[in-house]
Amino acid sequence: MIEVQDLHKHFGGFHAVDGASLRIEERSITGLIGPNGAGKTTLFNVIAGVLPPTRGRVTMAGEDITGLPPHTLFHKGLLRTFQIAHEFGSMTCRENLMMVPGGQSGESLWNTWFGRKRIADEERALRAKADEVLEFLTVSHLADQRASEISGGQKKLLELGRTMMVDARIVFLDEVGAGVNRTLLNTIGDAILRLNSERGYTFVVIEHDMDFIGRICGPVICMAEGKVLAEGTLDEIKADERVIEAYLGTGLKNKDQVA
Repeated sequence: MIEVQDLHKHFGGFHAVDGASLRIEERSITGLIGPNGAGKTTLFNVIAGVLPPTRGRVTMAGEDITGLPPHTLFHKGLLRTFQIAHEFGSMTCRENLMMVPGGQSGESLWNTWFGRKRIADEERALRAKADEVLEFLTVSHLADQRASEISGGQKKLLELGRTMMVDARIVFLDEVGAGVNRTLLNTIGDAILRLNSERGYTFVVIEHDMDFIGRICGPVICMAEGKVLAEGTLDEIKADERVIEAYLGTGLKNKDQVA
């Protein structure tokens, strides 16, 4: 689904991503781990078009997407969420979902005068889809609540719900568990697993919670100092001396501290 070849992102003399290469298989749930400052979020931002690469190449299903802007990648089915949720606080949860699909008839001034029936039909369909998404995520009781009033974990679910309002092919999740209690994190994990198995979503997940990574992810990639350090199962990654060195700065094999 995604192939990254010798990707670099420099900020002056700082090499946030420094020659990273990796592959994300279709219909996989891939974990991306590494110590703070490893370059994980910057890698996400470059792949998703938020930042232009200094050099290197990104392909999606064989198509070169290097440097394409986020709105173009959105229409190709590549979406990402952020560590801090970006909800529209004054809108309800349902309204936050309804606004996601692009090209809606109501965006045209002409249609607001002469295409009111088309707008009304689209809004009914979007409302029904939004309610279906909220039901899927087990938060239908929040449909009419303002997004600013829900918890951090519920906002993460709402962000995941946005990806369900369009035909997402691959979703990059940046620290979906940050600030989320264990019960809601389990709900988020259940939703990711269902979207993967039932709807064929491909996921890449940045996360520091190794229990969560171990529960939902197959392959795991570890980054350090802007490079891909190791790839494999979580057990293989946790036993890798290079990974332990990157996390702990020693050669001691205390695998429980890898997080």
